[in-house]
Amino acid sequence: MGAAGGRAGFYVGLGLALASSAFIGGSFILKKKGLLRLCRRGRARAGQGGHAYLQEWLWWAGLLCMGVGEAANFAAYAFAPATLVTPLGALSVLVSAVLSSTFLNEQLNVHGKIGCILSILGSTVMVIHAPQEEEVSSLESMAEKLKDPGFIVFAVCVLVSSLLLIFVAGPRYGQSNVLVYVLVCSAIGSLSVSCVKGLGIALKELFSGKPVLKEPLGWVLLVCLVICISVQINYLNKALDIFNTSVVTPVYYVLFTTSVMMCSAILFKEWQHMVLDNIIGTVSGFLTIVSGIFLLHAFRDMPFTPDLLPLFLQQGRTDLHASWRSADRHQSCQHQPLLRSEDKRSQSAEEEEEEEGESV
Repeated sequence: MGAAGGRAGFYVGLGLALASSAFIGGSFILKKKGLLRLCRRGRARAGQGGHAYLQEWLWWAGLLCMGVGEAANFAAYAFAPATLVTPLGALSVLVSAVLSSTFLNEQLNVHGKIGCILSILGSTVMVIHAPQEEEVSSLESMAEKLKDPGFIVFAVCVLVSSLLLIFVAGPRYGQSNVLVYVLVCSAIGSLSVSCVKGLGIALKELFSGKPVLKEPLGWVLLVCLVICISVQINYLNKALDIFNTSVVTPVYYVLFTTSVMMCSAILFKEWQHMVLDNIIGTVSGFLTIVSGIFLLHAFRDMPFTPDLLPLFLQQGRTDLHASWRSADRHQSCQHQPLLRSEDKRSQSAEEEEEEEGESV
């Protein structure tokens, strides 16, 4: 019975994660269209510290869409391990890339299409080899996990690095480097996933009749989640306003997935119970995703032409065209004497006719 319930929970979490990717991928497009409308109206841009997007209904539609996606993602973390749910976020990269090429006129070349396919394949491999986290079935066990010295050090490093990015690197490099604001969202997002996991456990206990509302940990996790999501929304809007959507989305996915994997490994000790083939599969799947994201990001503005082929293939094309030209010239040379002789015979026949006419 427990195995059947665990299998059912796995499929529920998988379905919720897929729905979350679809909604979140669409939310990027709605938010970007709202920001572009504000830019055309001459309003203060989010990248320059403006908050005029709060008066744009398209931006609110994108926020609502993202809220639905995050809610589905929230529920998915309650039913499945974080390392199963998080890699499926690559599908939001595919959704965002396809929709941006359709509705935002952002070209998706062949490199981007290959990158999307690689991201999906890598996510599939990671799902197959996903590590099983330690069983955390109550807020008491979650509290013990949060008191672990390793997680406390990790949380302090995340907070310090985020403050440095916001107040030191942001004013200097935020307008020219996509990593600054996206790193803030990713680092804070790793903590929000931990809060989501704890709140999911609290909701399960609440529905089972336990007095969860009296536990202070649940309220602390809720406050921390609200703060983390607010920071993520603010700096994600800045990144979307300054840089291309097809750039922000995949970079955010790679950094966010890496942060969540590190946080889950430290908090839930997932990697301690994995066999070697699952470790290799997980790492290989993640590297495949990174390769796909690199293709999507690095070659987004480069058209695919024959000049991009390797030199030996270009040489083969040159030799082939040269042989065709020589064959054409050879054929034309073969036909030239015949055409000339025909012309000579026709000219001589015309001259004979003229001479006969003059003699008559």
